[in-house]
Amino acid sequence: MNSMLLAGVLLALLSGLMNGSFTLPMRFLGRWEWENVWGLFIFLACLLMPAVVVNVTAPQSWEILSRAPAHAVEIAIGAGFAWGFGAVLFGQSVSAIGISLANTLVLAISSALGALLPMVLLAPQSLTEPSGEKILAGVAVELVGIAACGRAGRMREKAAGINAARGDMVGHARPVGVALLMASGAGVLSAVFNIGFSLAQPIADCGRAAGLSPFASANLIWWVMLASGSLANLGFCFYLMGRNRSMRKFSQPGRMRLYGLSALMALLWGGSIFVYGAAVPRLGALGTSIGWPLSLATGLLPANLIGMGLGEWKQAPARARTWMYSGIAVLLAAVILLSRSSS
Repeated sequence: MNSMLLAGVLLALLSGLMNGSFTLPMRFLGRWEWENVWGLFIFLACLLMPAVVVNVTAPQSWEILSRAPAHAVEIAIGAGFAWGFGAVLFGQSVSAIGISLANTLVLAISSALGALLPMVLLAPQSLTEPSGEKILAGVAVELVGIAACGRAGRMREKAAGINAARGDMVGHARPVGVALLMASGAGVLSAVFNIGFSLAQPIADCGRAAGLSPFASANLIWWVMLASGSLANLGFCFYLMGRNRSMRKFSQPGRMRLYGLSALMALLWGGSIFVYGAAVPRLGALGTSIGWPLSLATGLLPANLIGMGLGEWKQAPARARTWMYSGIAVLLAAVILLSRSSS
């Protein structure tokens, strides 16, 4: 593996570690309502951070976007808006069933769909080539690990119940069936994020033609997608703030700690997106099909380890913990296999 591919793999791994840990601060934000936490997080991660990054790396962004193919810009807007609803469902599912199980379901579904569909849509001939076969094998191994983690989660819930798994998580518990449907929907819509990024690459091509680096060019796509996705998230959060009269909680005593934790969430998740964008060009023609499952499979590891460390599995039976450890081991094997698919 040459130095560029190695850098791409390492960046994808770092992106996954950041993505898998960004929900940790939600366990310490219980003095706010869910909409306070999620609304501030989305504002910082999807509006403020991308605007700063694009302004620094691509100051002529508006001019470049005006010359980009209209269909690519429309895809980025539409995919970002669809992902926004998935982000709402994800945030709600984390509050409902805890960090570990929610992340396992959402990242797993998103990883499989987000890896396969870009390859099918953009390079179907690669399915029978060595790199494509390794990606398919890596996703298959990943699904086995996901199934093991999912089984562990169901066993935990039967023994300990949802509230025991959530701890003092911000938000409210929901019936298991509803929470699992929300997580599944979030996984499907989250996959649209990578699919949209793959199909909107003509925007990045336009940026490179204007003299931007691959990283700065990719940031143009993220800027459009994240801004579009923020509409669904902030709209829902403002609706809940009006219904629950929770806007006033932003000014309650001790708020600076809560602002800081929300900002940490934004830095971890927003940073993971830009790090992933830096990884993709280094992973070759199938960068989005390699980097996405590699990043998300890696993200499952800290998410589950954090859940264990916070006691989400404390009341689970020994068999449930065995299934979880086995799933994590299989996911590690998937990460290794996917990291080799680019060579």
